[in-house]
Amino acid sequence: MLYQLHDLHLAAWTPARWLADGVQRAFTHPAMPISYTHFGRAVAAGCELLQRATHRYHRPDFGIDRVETDGKAVAVREVPVLQKDFCVLTRFEREGVKRQPKLLIVAPLSGHFPTLLRGTVAALLPDHDVYITDWMDAREVPLSHGPFDLDDYIDYMIEFIEALGPDVHVMAVCQPVVPVLAAISIMAAEGGRRQPRSMILMGGPIDPRCNPTEVNKLATSRPLEWFDRTVITRLPPYYPGAFRRVYPGFLQLSGFMSMNLDRHVGAHIKLFQHLVEGDGDSAEAHRRFYNEYQSVMDLPAEYYLQTIKTVFQDQALPKGEMTSRGRPVDPAAIRKTALMTIEGELDDISGRGQTAAAHDLCTGIPQRRRRHHLQPGVGHYGVFNGRRFREEIVPEIRAFVRRFDSALPF
Repeated sequence: MLYQLHDLHLAAWTPARWLADGVQRAFTHPAMPISYTHFGRAVAAGCELLQRATHRYHRPDFGIDRVETDGKAVAVREVPVLQKDFCVLTRFEREGVKRQPKLLIVAPLSGHFPTLLRGTVAALLPDHDVYITDWMDAREVPLSHGPFDLDDYIDYMIEFIEALGPDVHVMAVCQPVVPVLAAISIMAAEGGRRQPRSMILMGGPIDPRCNPTEVNKLATSRPLEWFDRTVITRLPPYYPGAFRRVYPGFLQLSGFMSMNLDRHVGAHIKLFQHLVEGDGDSAEAHRRFYNEYQSVMDLPAEYYLQTIKTVFQDQALPKGEMTSRGRPVDPAAIRKTALMTIEGELDDISGRGQTAAAHDLCTGIPQRRRRHHLQPGVGHYGVFNGRRFREEIVPEIRAFVRRFDSALPF
């Protein structure tokens, strides 16, 4: 009933939202004298906040249609390369661009849509042939397509890497660092020739025992049965994924917001002030951020619960105990793929040292083929987005990828 209650709550606010929309339009119309007064702007600002608080946010678009490459603007279009039940491997195809390093960005399947990496893609696209894992919202996947768990995720990674060929570089952002490292470990142990040139692991929980954050502590503070009983629910029959067990996006968003509640409340107070003061640019920046931040997707229950147990509760990867469908996950087997890890100094999601732990596990990779970058002054999202990402982290990634892109074929 949890999902039905949430939907009923949103539906109950619909008349108030319509009324607020009408009042806002009236109090911002240029033909209305009151729209030029402090009172009129305050009423309109309050109505907008009410609308935003009761609005159902849907999947955003990447919205990247042009990029500057080699000093000229070129058109960009999203092209599906490989379609799976829970993910579409998508290429950002650019017209008339010469061969550049092939980069697979593995987006997190952890609540937000892959469009959260819009800035990541835009910053890397001028110098790379970019592909991304475009994950499906579990509530849109029919139950007949079967379950999806962490082992399926690892299988997807192996299939995508093999499809793109041995000249691909793989960049995992946050949550996927574990399944990506697991996939490449299995590929290396099996001796496949399509192992990637390099892997770039960014801000993820390779070893959550290092500097545990509140996220890590929450995952280990309750037995797995508690998570199953408390946050997992079945989708109502009016969704395409009817009766699928999911971890709902609205519960994840509540968790995200509660971690920094004061900051989010303060941001909305500032939005009200910007609207009253007529600061349109600041208000629009707020809208863009929260339109993305409040757009969340449901996760398959099997994947969520297996991740909690394997990654956080059992810490199976750093302990050398992780397996996938009976295949041992041994990062020491990796010898041909170069390794780069990136962390943020102020990351409060994946603590400092959790990603760098990959170097202790990948003992088969020569030191000259490894690199660790600690970015000062950034938190979790600053590892893959924002000014410092564009100006300081992207050049490091570009140099690392180019260093190994010209290597001889395996």
